[in-house]
Amino acid sequence: MAPVRSCSNPSFTTSDPDGGWSTAGYYVHNNMWNSGEAGPETLRACAYNNWYVDSTQPDTTSVKTYPNVHKDINDLNGKPFDDYSVIQSSFAGRGPGVGIYDVAYDVWLNGVGDGKGVTELMVWTENVKQVPSGSKVATYAAPGAVDYDVWKDNDGYVAFVAQKTQYSGSVDLKAMIAWAIGKGYIPGNPTVNQIGYGIEFCSTGGGQARFTLTDFSVTMS
Repeated sequence: MAPVRSCSNPSFTTSDPDGGWSTAGYYVHNNMWNSGEAGPETLRACAYNNWYVDSTQPDTTSVKTYPNVHKDINDLNGKPFDDYSVIQSSFAGRGPGVGIYDVAYDVWLNGVGDGKGVTELMVWTENVKQVPSGSKVATYAAPGAVDYDVWKDNDGYVAFVAQKTQYSGSVDLKAMIAWAIGKGYIPGNPTVNQIGYGIEFCSTGGGQARFTLTDFSVTMS
C-alpha cells in the first residue's frame, strides 16, 4: 500500500518552465518542455517522493508538460541493461481526472532525448483521453498485476498502457524491457540512462488542475 503523505510545507517551489530540485539522488523537474504551447504551471515539493503540481493548460491535444521525478544513471551516460538483475520501481501518483493526460514512467535507453538509436519506453499507469504514438502491437501480461496494451512507432517509442488505472503499485521494469527486447522492439542490451515518473499534461480543460505524487523509488542491482 502506498504511504499516506501530504505536502503542506514545501521545501522547493518553482514556476520556471525548466525549474528543478536535486535531492536524495533524484531530480524533481517542472519540465514544461513544450513551453511555446504551455500555460502556467507551478510545482511544490516536500521531498522527491512527495510533491504536487498545479497546471493550467489549453484545451488542445498536444503534450505541453511532463512534471516528473527521475533518477539519472551514471550521469546520464547509462549502464548496460545486462549488468542488472533487478530494475524495479514503486509509485503513487494521481491525476486530476479532467482534461487530457497520462500519468507515466518515462525510461530512456541508449541515450536521453532525440537521437539516433535512442529508445523511449513509457509505462502508463493512468490515462484520461490520451493516445500513445504509433499503433497497438501486442498485449503484455505482468505477473500478478494488470495487463498492458503495448504501442510502438518507428522512431524508437514503446508504450505499455495499463488496461486498468493504477494509482499506486510497483513495476518490474527489468521484465518489461527484457520482453520488449525479445519482441525486437528495443535493441539488445541497451544502456539504461534515466528512469522517471510523472504526468504528461495535454489539457486541463482550460482551468487549473492538480497532479499529486506521494511515492516513488527506483531499485537497481
